[in-house]
Amino acid sequence: MLAKFVSSKFGHASQPIGTGNNGAMAKTPAQRIKKHGTKAEIPQHHLPAVINPSTARTPQRAQNNSNLILIAGLVASLFLFWYLHLLTLNQLTQLSGGLAMPDSLFGGFDTSYVEQLRQSMDRDAVGQLNYLHKTAGTLFPLIFGFTWLLLIGTNVARKPLRWALWAIPLLFVAVRLWGNAAIDSMMTMSTLDGGAVALASTLTMAGWVLFLVSLLAGAVASFLGQKPRKQQ
Repeated sequence: MLAKFVSSKFGHASQPIGTGNNGAMAKTPAQRIKKHGTKAEIPQHHLPAVINPSTARTPQRAQNNSNLILIAGLVASLFLFWYLHLLTLNQLTQLSGGLAMPDSLFGGFDTSYVEQLRQSMDRDAVGQLNYLHKTAGTLFPLIFGFTWLLLIGTNVARKPLRWALWAIPLLFVAVRLWGNAAIDSMMTMSTLDGGAVALASTLTMAGWVLFLVSLLAGAVASFLGQKPRKQQ
């Protein structure tokens, strides 16, 4: 009787918990697919992207990274120059009767000097010079050239000037490596050829000139890189 009274007064009976819209919302995606098939509406849940602020690449961090590489290249270039020209090539003079190696002669050399050098050095001594050219003699111009390209690239903003300065260390690398091969060929040929001597001498002098000009280009690039910082 009480239920009839409540129904007559309020017009409807109370719904059981979980049978209304809230119950429909509580269904899992699997239940929705089972009931509605491909027309089932499945709510999408998007998780926020996880961002690690420590890995964010900023211009300042990129500049710091390039500076670290540049410092390492400068140290390696300085060490290889000392090892090649101030240590090892000087030690080889002990095997040549005190005659300097062709690589150390800023002003080049002629046929008579090379002939005298060839007579003073035996096959083992010439082999040591050839090995030196393949190791430190190759590493030094490559590492120096890479370091100078980075130095110029990070300090010179104007593209035409940057390419003009880049050309100097690139030429140095090419001439220096070519000069190593020319000297080895000159020292190992059965009969000394005047043309081979002239080529090796020219490449040796050009290598030293390009090395000095590369140092000057690096100084110019560093100066240009400092100007914007001073203006800030």
